[in-house]
Amino acid sequence: QQATQTWLEHEHHHLIHLADARYPKQLLEIPDPPVLLYVKGRPRFLQQSGIAIVGSRNASAQGQQNARQFAQHLSQAGWMISSGLALGIDAAAHEGALCGAGSTVAVVGTGLDIVYPARHQKLAQRIVQDACVVSEYALGTPPMTANFPRRNRIISGLAQGVLVVEAAAQSGSLITARMAAEQGREVFAIPGSIHSPLSKGCHQLIRQGAKLVESAQDILEELGSVNLPYPSAASLSQAAKAGSKENANAIPDVLHAIGFDPVNLDTLSLRLNMQANELSTMLLNLELAGHIETLPSGAVQRLS
Repeated sequence: QQATQTWLEHEHHHLIHLADARYPKQLLEIPDPPVLLYVKGRPRFLQQSGIAIVGSRNASAQGQQNARQFAQHLSQAGWMISSGLALGIDAAAHEGALCGAGSTVAVVGTGLDIVYPARHQKLAQRIVQDACVVSEYALGTPPMTANFPRRNRIISGLAQGVLVVEAAAQSGSLITARMAAEQGREVFAIPGSIHSPLSKGCHQLIRQGAKLVESAQDILEELGSVNLPYPSAASLSQAAKAGSKENANAIPDVLHAIGFDPVNLDTLSLRLNMQANELSTMLLNLELAGHIETLPSGAVQRLS
């Protein structure tokens, strides 16, 4: 209890229960939603329309490239990409999704004070900065085999559809696909060589009724694109570099982060998860447009 209370003192650490308005509505639709969700990052991404991308931990180079490209394309179309932070396909999907406006949510099978696998420390940090990492397991919960199949229902539950990129005949990704079908989600699978063991699971899913896809556009034709109610940290960063039209789209989010009290650059940078140099460019444009002013102390004050 004390460890959890201390953990929750951090601005970007959250504990969300079933009756909380921040609890993802999609998860309320599944048969056994988690009672509590530990969230590190921005909980609002849990409400966003999502597509799960899963697959083999021992993925081929081509499989990882496919996951990365599909995720980036779908994220650019506004979809949040959920996956499990595992090696192989999961990691590639997270990396690709971070390049788009929809970003990515990692659902893990440990407590949020543990990153597993440890080599994904930097990736987990990037996800927290841009969106969030989530778990139903209490702090301190180690990586136990039984936890990972169970967390898969959250990966699929957060999504409207699940894409399996590569999977062997006995892959855990097939568990996610089965749960997705039981939850009423769409299931998509990428076909591969008949000689590859990593294609067996995808071909099995296709025989069972999963939709065969050859490009991200195939999924978008089925599910459509998403109009985001707010820009992501990635799109804010791009807006800072890109110019007037993108800056105009980002103005409400930046002004909301500033609030109505003077705020210094370091604090605002943390609130928006932006680099100070990128944020300075955006603030200059906002000041020139009459939205803010810079005070003698160096803090900025909102005017509109």
